[in-house]
Amino acid sequence: MGDDTSATRVRVRNRRGEGDRLRGEIVAAAVELLDETGDESAVTLRSVARRVGIAAPSIYRHFPDQPAVMLAVVRSAFDELDEQLRGAVEVEGEAPRGRLVALCRSYLEFAQAHPGRYRTMFGGVWVPDLSEGSVTKDDMVGLGRTTLKLLSDALEDCVDAGCAASTDVPADTVALWLGLHGLAHQRAVAPSFPWPPDITERVIAALAHFTEE
Repeated sequence: MGDDTSATRVRVRNRRGEGDRLRGEIVAAAVELLDETGDESAVTLRSVARRVGIAAPSIYRHFPDQPAVMLAVVRSAFDELDEQLRGAVEVEGEAPRGRLVALCRSYLEFAQAHPGRYRTMFGGVWVPDLSEGSVTKDDMVGLGRTTLKLLSDALEDCVDAGCAASTDVPADTVALWLGLHGLAHQRAVAPSFPWPPDITERVIAALAHFTEE
């Protein structure tokens, strides 16, 4: 899709010292465009500027190029996911197994609620050319580390409580994430498939190596 998908807004100019506010508005506009179109190519500097109500060159004060805007979008999405996961764990209470299941369910709920953002977070929509632009390998490697740590900590708690038999928590954390990611992806691309009603529990129980309750 082209830039015509973005509506032009009349924006009130920030007062001196409010540059961070404009940066946040740029990221929010990019997120809106991604949610509406599900297409990273719709998030151009021109379309974002039009959505915010500024001239496109104004973006360069905060982002050197379009990949930098997308990186900010992805980082924001991971922050949102991690906040949701922490909330799910806190609500569940003290039982380690229940906390891990709640965390995994929350992960899948985020993927379902924000399909465009989710695909962008994990390379299904946005894969920057690291040989050009401002995004570096270190930028990409750092994405998702907190999410994996939340999974790892929850699985470790299950092992300590005797309700999971994992003997290699780091490796099993990656396996668990891959299972969740695969389920999230396949549900999105094959919604008419006759998914077993307890498929989420089966995936979690198998990959977390839950012991019998």
